[in-house]
Amino acid sequence: MLITVDDLAAALAGPTPPVVLDVRWTLGGPPGHGEYLGGHLPGAVYVDLDTELAGHGEPTDGRHPLPDVDDLERAARRWGIEPGSAVVAYDGGGNLAAARAWWLLRWAGLTDVRLLDGALPAWVAAGLPLTVGDVVPAPGRVSLAEGALPTLTPAGAGAFDGVLLDARAPERFRGETEPIDPKAGHIPGAVSAPTGDNLTPDGHFRTPSELRDRFTALGVGDGKAVGAYCGSGVTAAHQVAALTIAGFDDAALFPGSWSQWSNHDLPVATGD
Repeated sequence: MLITVDDLAAALAGPTPPVVLDVRWTLGGPPGHGEYLGGHLPGAVYVDLDTELAGHGEPTDGRHPLPDVDDLERAARRWGIEPGSAVVAYDGGGNLAAARAWWLLRWAGLTDVRLLDGALPAWVAAGLPLTVGDVVPAPGRVSLAEGALPTLTPAGAGAFDGVLLDARAPERFRGETEPIDPKAGHIPGAVSAPTGDNLTPDGHFRTPSELRDRFTALGVGDGKAVGAYCGSGVTAAHQVAALTIAGFDDAALFPGSWSQWSNHDLPVATGD
């Protein structure tokens, strides 16, 4: 599910290069399209997380609800994805945003979807070339169908019979601060598991054994259900990616996450 910069460079030079998606995005920041135009991986198509990787609804749906699968299919065709295409996603660092594309495309039925380990900084550090300007590929013909990966509703998250990981910063989990959503705290019974701990200081995923040790210490185990949520369902996808690398393949994602939970009359826990 990961690809190194060297292996991606070789694949791009081969006869059937993968579709490469640039998913640069920052919570509360400007869209990443400007940065993309200034330099991106050769052939990479820009993906707008807010408009193409999320739906739009009421606050009770959360800030980044799942897109309608027909809308996602139209976007995937715009990106040039064909039936059987290999897809690689990356972002500006750590793959915290790119993991949303990785998860969504797998949820919609694609199987050959990978993340560029180390993301854009690893490509640049390797001295590999960037290109500028928009890439507009020929439209693809991929067909998508929802439901290939498990998800949780608010009711399912509240009654989850397993380990429910909260991927937000510890101070948000404890309820000491809440800069975005209407309530501070966490879902009762959840375990704090900040997404940043999945990564090395240079933005690569930790090794499978390191990640397995991390999640095992948090109570995750083979045969035990595990789910993940965050603020709005974006970095929770990164948690699912890290769990997959660690060998826990059936982690469920709560797409609405805290942004949905906190907009309903549901119980809130604070502290550790």
